[in-house]
Amino acid sequence: MQFDLSRADNGLLLIDKPSGWTSFDICAKLRGQIRHEYKLRGEKPTKRQLKVGHAGTLDPFATGLLVIVLGDATKRAGEFLKLDKEYEATFRLGQTSTTGDPEGELSDISDAQPTREEVEQVLQQFTGDIQQRPPIFSALKINGVRAYKLARDGKEVEIPLRTITIHSLDLIEYSYPEVKVRTHVSSGTYIRSLGVDIGKALGTGAYCTELRRTSIAEWQVSDAQVLTNFDMRD
Repeated sequence: MQFDLSRADNGLLLIDKPSGWTSFDICAKLRGQIRHEYKLRGEKPTKRQLKVGHAGTLDPFATGLLVIVLGDATKRAGEFLKLDKEYEATFRLGQTSTTGDPEGELSDISDAQPTREEVEQVLQQFTGDIQQRPPIFSALKINGVRAYKLARDGKEVEIPLRTITIHSLDLIEYSYPEVKVRTHVSSGTYIRSLGVDIGKALGTGAYCTELRRTSIAEWQVSDAQVLTNFDMRD
């Protein structure tokens, strides 16, 4: 599978990221394709032509919209990182995960089964401006080192609370233990942390089992390129 670079618009390429790949993997794959296409033409790409970045990381287990920036557009990546985003997420009640997602070590917390009304009431508590602590397994830097690297080395990680905005948080479906929501959030919001905090408020514990980014500002995942038969070894 190759990227369709003809779909790039002003240096922006919309990709529907598959689960299992990091945002860095996608950028590296794309950079390799650009280098290969120039080689086939007997040319060598410039550093500018090989510049590939993205407008907001997606966790490896997550899917959905990844806005890729190419060439000179990489200079604007910082602007795009500040944009609002929309997600659909599924939280599993009754357990917690050390990473807040399926990749962590799971612990049983409670077999209590909240009613739909109780779930909806708790979701209402997490709208507007709220305080959130990002997960220790994240790409945030602590004294110049990625938090997830410190956590994997067993070192204590203290990440301060930050103010984020949850513009909307709607319950799509509830069938215990799965809670599926749709949410519109500000930049800097961690959906994994949102799931953890919702689990605490319910007294059941929770972690995020599925996460899909559906939009970044005006860009929609429905307009993104779907990667099929995607193999990083290609």
